[in-house]
Amino acid sequence: MAGIIDNLKYQLNSAPTLKRLIYINVGAFIAVHLVSVVLLLFNISSTQWLSFVEVPSNVSILPYRFWTIFTYMFVHYDLWHILFNMLWLYWFGVIFIQYFSQKHLSILYVMGGLAGAALYLLSYNLFPYFADKQGMMCGASAAIMAIVFATTIRVPNYKINLMFIGSVSLKYIAAVTILIDLLSMTSTNAGGHFAHIGGALMGIVFGLYWNKGKDILAPLNKLVDKVVTMCTRPHIKIRRPKKKTTQHNTYHTPDNTHKRPETDSEYRARKKREADEIDRILDKVKKSGYSALTTEEKQRLFDARKN
Repeated sequence: MAGIIDNLKYQLNSAPTLKRLIYINVGAFIAVHLVSVVLLLFNISSTQWLSFVEVPSNVSILPYRFWTIFTYMFVHYDLWHILFNMLWLYWFGVIFIQYFSQKHLSILYVMGGLAGAALYLLSYNLFPYFADKQGMMCGASAAIMAIVFATTIRVPNYKINLMFIGSVSLKYIAAVTILIDLLSMTSTNAGGHFAHIGGALMGIVFGLYWNKGKDILAPLNKLVDKVVTMCTRPHIKIRRPKKKTTQHNTYHTPDNTHKRPETDSEYRARKKREADEIDRILDKVKKSGYSALTTEEKQRLFDARKN
C-alpha cells in the first residue's frame, strides 16, 4: 500500500499541471458542499445558487451567465461523480503527458469542456426530443473525455491493466466509452452524454491533427505564454543612478581595497545581465513550471519583482 501511495505522489509531482487540475476540482467540490451546508442552515435551497456555476440548457439565460461554460467543468456535487472523474483524469493524464506537454493538458482540458458545453446546448435547442425539457449541467467529464480520446488517437495500442479483465488497449476502452454515450443520448442524463461526445470529438480532432504534425492548440499556447509573461515579467528599467557616488564596485589589490564609482557603461552592462538572467528564469518557468526553479533562482525572481 505504501508503495502505491509513493508511486502516486511521484506521478503527481512529475506532472504539476495534472496535480493542479485535480486540486482545483477537489477544492471546488469542497467549496460547493460547504456553501450548501451553510445555506441549508438558513433553510435556503442550494439549487438556486448552483445555477450560477452550472451551464443552463436555455440559451436565453446563457448571456447573463456566460461564465458557466467555464465554471461547470470544475463543479461536482456528488462524491462518486468526482471520484470517478478524478481517477480517469489521473490515469489518462499521466499517459497524456508522456506524449504531449503540460500546457497541452490544461488547454485541451478547457477546450474539451467548451466543446462539451457547445454540443450540450446545441442538442437541447436542436432536437425536438428536448423541446419540453430544461436542464443544468456540471462536471469535468467532457473535459476529461478530450484527454482520453487525444491520448487514444496518439497511442491506440497502449495497454493498461484493468481489475478482473487484465491488459486492455486504449482503443477498446475508448470505443466502449463512446458507445455507452451514444446509447444513452435519450437517458435521464442525456445532456451529459452529449457533452461527453463533444469533449471526445475535440480530443479526436486534436489527436488526428497532431499525428499529421500539426498542433491546433499552438495559437492558444502562444496566447497563454504571452499572458503569463505579462503577469510575471518584472519591469526592469535601465536608468542612470541619481548619485553616482552611491554606486560602487569593489576591487582588490595585494595591499588594500579600493572603491571607485561605477561608470555609465558598467551600470548599463550590469542591468542588461540582470535582465537577461530574469528572462532566462521566466523561460524556465514557462517550460517547466515554478517548482523547477532552484532556491537561488526563486530568490532572484522575487527580488526583481519587488524592485
